[in-house]
Amino acid sequence: MALKIRINRKSVESMTRQLTDQLGSLIGEGALAVGSLLPSERTLANSLGIARNVVRGSYEYLEKAGIIQREGRKGRRVRAKTSRKTTATRSVKKAVKKR
Repeated sequence: MALKIRINRKSVESMTRQLTDQLGSLIGEGALAVGSLLPSERTLANSLGIARNVVRGSYEYLEKAGIIQREGRKGRRVRAKTSRKTTATRSVKKAVKKR
């Protein structure tokens, strides 16, 4: 699965926030379907050329926002959609602001 994600290392926003926002948008737009298995932390980190803890932090925010769910050793999946596609993005932004 090739995700269209770009991390700007010169941005004032942290890489974790950039990744969280972009994943939230992909999920909200339906580019990542409900039930889709997300790449492992290591796989996504390697493909983006970023540290694994950046991916872990992003996944944790998305889990807290109820957008993805962890399934033990299987990995993480996209949870069921909400009624409005922008809800996922708003939930992500809310979770990120709380830090």
